Amino acid sequence: MPPDPTPHLPASHWYSGPRLWRTLGKVAASAGRKTLMSALILFYCLKDRDTPAWARGVIIGALGYLILPTDLIPDILPAAGYGDDWGAIVAALGTVAAYIKDEHKVKAREQVERIFGTANPPPPAEFTQ
Repeated sequence: MPPDPTPHLPASHWYSGPRLWRTLGKVAASAGRKTLMSALILFYCLKDRDTPAWARGVIIGALGYLILPTDLIPDILPAAGYGDDWGAIVAALGTVAAYIKDEHKVKAREQVERIFGTANPPPPAEFTQ
């Protein structure tokens, strides 16, 4: 088995708000509204001060996997490419469900409409941090 190419990189190496926004913009059409909505719900839950540290770790893991350039199933494969990303997001949603608020869902819905309604929308302020 080849050595892990990223043995000691922190989660922050793979996850950041700006990187997530770029990824969501690129994958919007192929990943679909449901995947984007779910990822954005997680993002807003992550940003909420009421979300405990352990739940933030779960969320960063799932969003980092979405951003990660190498996957178990390559994202370029039609129909199956985002299946593993979707699985990570669904698992994270189920794990942190108690901390997801209606306001997270409302903000996510607004951003999904922004992404699908505008070509190359600029990132909202919360994604630039």
